[in-house]
Amino acid sequence: VSGHKQKHHDTNGKYRSEDQSVVSRMQKKYWKTKQVLIKVTGKKEDEHVVASDAELDAKLEVFHSIQASCIDLLKTIEKYQQRLNVMSEEENELGLLLKVRGEQDATKAGKMMEATGKILCSSAQQRVALCTPLSRLGQELATFSHRAVSDTLLTIDHMEQARIEYRGALLWMKDVSQELDPDTCKQMEKFRKVQTQVKNTKAQFDKLKMDVCQKVDLLGASRCNMLSHSLAIYQVSMLALQNALYWIFEGNLTF
Repeated sequence: VSGHKQKHHDTNGKYRSEDQSVVSRMQKKYWKTKQVLIKVTGKKEDEHVVASDAELDAKLEVFHSIQASCIDLLKTIEKYQQRLNVMSEEENELGLLLKVRGEQDATKAGKMMEATGKILCSSAQQRVALCTPLSRLGQELATFSHRAVSDTLLTIDHMEQARIEYRGALLWMKDVSQELDPDTCKQMEKFRKVQTQVKNTKAQFDKLKMDVCQKVDLLGASRCNMLSHSLAIYQVSMLALQNALYWIFEGNLTF
């Protein structure tokens, strides 16, 4: 009989433990959802909690600036290449037309048209060469955006989830604290449980917060290095183009 009672007692204890676990999970979910709603609706949060994340939020602004500028620069490079190609095609077509007309005209005007046509055709060929460093810059920027920026964004997403968990736990602890009676063991046990939840979520959030700050700093430095290298190549190509165009015009504008 005593064995049966012990087994019955153990079974009841197991069910109570499972019930408490379910209730605890539901409470965590409730406070997490409440924090999500606060964030979505833009409701004012505790100023001290917000202030403690000031450095993190500043890093996030830097990240979003890098992310947006990469997208804008990629779009600009694409438009630049398209218009450069169109300009070269139009310049070449005009040059060919002037050359043909100039060859058919034996007057001085014909010679001028022919010379100008040669200049425009040569200029068009030189201008197309500028597409190579532009294409390289676009490829490196796209790789940077797809890899480095995307990797940092993934870490930020994990951090934001941890921040919601942590702030939800803080809301839960605040709610429990308002009803806390130190003389009641059950309430103290509940408070300690929530306090443990706050500590655990804070530890996870702090780790991810540090990861985000470090990755954003590294992302900014990597972007500077990448642009310094790629733009230097573009600058050399642009100077070579301008120099080539100077000598083309200088050598052909003599009639």
